[in-house]
Amino acid sequence: DEGRVGLITYMRTDSTRLSDESVNAVREYIYNNYGKEYLPQTPRVFKKSKTSQDAHEAIRPTYMKYEPKFIKKYLDEDLFALYELIWNRFVACQMSSAVLEQTVVDITADGYLFRATGTIVKFNGYMQIYEETKTESEDKEEKEVKIPVKINIDEILALTNLVPEQHFTKPPARYTEASLVKELESRGIGRPSTYATIISTILERGYVELQDRKLIPTDLGFAVNKILISNFPDVVDYKFTARMEDDLDEIASGKKKYTDVVDSFFKPFDRYLKELENKKDEIREQVQEKTDIACYKCGSKMVVKIDKYGKYLACSNLECNYTMAFPTDGELGQVRVCPECGGRLVLRHGRFGKFYGCENYPSCKYTESITTGIKCPECGKGELVERKSKRKRTFYGCSNYPDCGFILWDKPIEKPCPECGYPLIVKPNRKTSTSYKCPKCHAEIMEHSV
Repeated sequence: DEGRVGLITYMRTDSTRLSDESVNAVREYIYNNYGKEYLPQTPRVFKKSKTSQDAHEAIRPTYMKYEPKFIKKYLDEDLFALYELIWNRFVACQMSSAVLEQTVVDITADGYLFRATGTIVKFNGYMQIYEETKTESEDKEEKEVKIPVKINIDEILALTNLVPEQHFTKPPARYTEASLVKELESRGIGRPSTYATIISTILERGYVELQDRKLIPTDLGFAVNKILISNFPDVVDYKFTARMEDDLDEIASGKKKYTDVVDSFFKPFDRYLKELENKKDEIREQVQEKTDIACYKCGSKMVVKIDKYGKYLACSNLECNYTMAFPTDGELGQVRVCPECGGRLVLRHGRFGKFYGCENYPSCKYTESITTGIKCPECGKGELVERKSKRKRTFYGCSNYPDCGFILWDKPIEKPCPECGYPLIVKPNRKTSTSYKCPKCHAEIMEHSV
């Protein structure tokens, strides 16, 4: 036991540069563990991107003696998965290339051309330890085709089956945290030390929400974007941000003075900001929407407003301060009575999602959670309710909290597990998931059996 040790090098870097010492160590490891055929004749060197600062070398394991299998017992599941990824990529980057054999078969029939492409691995090379995971869309596009071994040029083929397929153009996939960082990097926006802050900021401010690991824009995000594009087109332009990053690099290298850079931006910006101070009401009306819903207190029409928690309804009468959460069609007609004071229960919204609250608040503080209707399998008293974490990630917890701390990060389905009889199963929040899972015995349950 060596006590506390550093397992990886500095992680806030986008460099691809490796020290000679680390390259020599990993080449020795590859030779000893995989054989000379997996070791290229010369070390591999990778080009750095145009925006790379290269102040630190690439992220890598500190020492080759810390193999994942030896340190697994010291790390939790997530930390071990991350370390294993860093280890595998580091070792793979210095291994021999894989050798693939690709066969393309062109078939002509009645003037039409049909093409099938198949690939077999002749030598796995770096794929022995690491292979990129395909996204769900890539999996669908790259269906594996098995080309018959004994097939000859000009051979006459017999049609056994015809499967017509129609494909439609799909909208671009939602950004994940990883794909957003990749997009920022390609546009020259941000640096490795700021990517995490950029993503945490848009999550904490409620501009986006994490749903199934995808970043989904919220109503507040759309509203803020609309206001910024209308009033600050130059500031939110991609080129402005990338140019500012270049200016900061030139300040760091001594080519520019920071006072000159700041003055050239701030003076016109400050002047324009003061002009907008007089347009607050006009800007506010841009994101307000009128409705036909009557205020429960004074009868005036309500308007849709937006804050960091999402849309909500507010009375258009400035003397009336009545508000309620934005209802769905099913919630709009519901009338619920407060069991404590007899008042009406109305939809409210807070930092952890929607809930019912008494209209007589603050004199009556009664609240009710909106439940899924599924009994908590742990305590049997509460029901599972949808909540939001601090990072706006959806989870399901027992309404009997804090007496019961049961939570699920995946959506619960009120169906018993066929393996162990557990009263519910979940739909995993993974892009490639085509099955359900039991949270107790972890059995995989196929969709057709649910």
